Amino acid sequence: MKITGNVWKFGDNIDTDLIIAARYLNTSDPKELAKYVMKDADPEFVNKMNRGDIIVAGENFGCGSSREHAPIALKEAGISAIVAKSFARIFYRNAFNMGLPIFELKESQEIAEGEKIEIDFDSGDIKNQMKNSSYKFTPIPEFMQELINSGGLINYAKNEMRRDTL
Repeated sequence: MKITGNVWKFGDNIDTDLIIAARYLNTSDPKELAKYVMKDADPEFVNKMNRGDIIVAGENFGCGSSREHAPIALKEAGISAIVAKSFARIFYRNAFNMGLPIFELKESQEIAEGEKIEIDFDSGDIKNQMKNSSYKFTPIPEFMQELINSGGLINYAKNEMRRDTL
């Protein structure tokens, strides 16, 4: 599987309140949440980004509360993947549970906003198409890849239940 998209760059310690502020959590409707993704970091973010774009960030992306709304809102807004130097552990798991691909890359700071990157799940490479450079991301455990391929934990469980009844 490959994902290709344009990069939006954010720094270190992007917390879940910055991803989707608490004042917008009066709904769990993904379409409504998507309207407010990264609004406090960049008020025009959802108007500037395109479906399939990729967020690249520094250390500790998704820190703060354990709200599942953050990966849900990012995915629904059209973010196809997140690349960061590191992720808060609860966000890491929530992202996979929601079917949002995330990748740990120690060289994330070398990728700039506006560049186009390609993420290859199979080879473990992230290619910067603008700089003609390539990086190896931390491998994703096979089970976590299955969650992404299924579209998240709920779809994965439904598929497993169907297999068990056959």
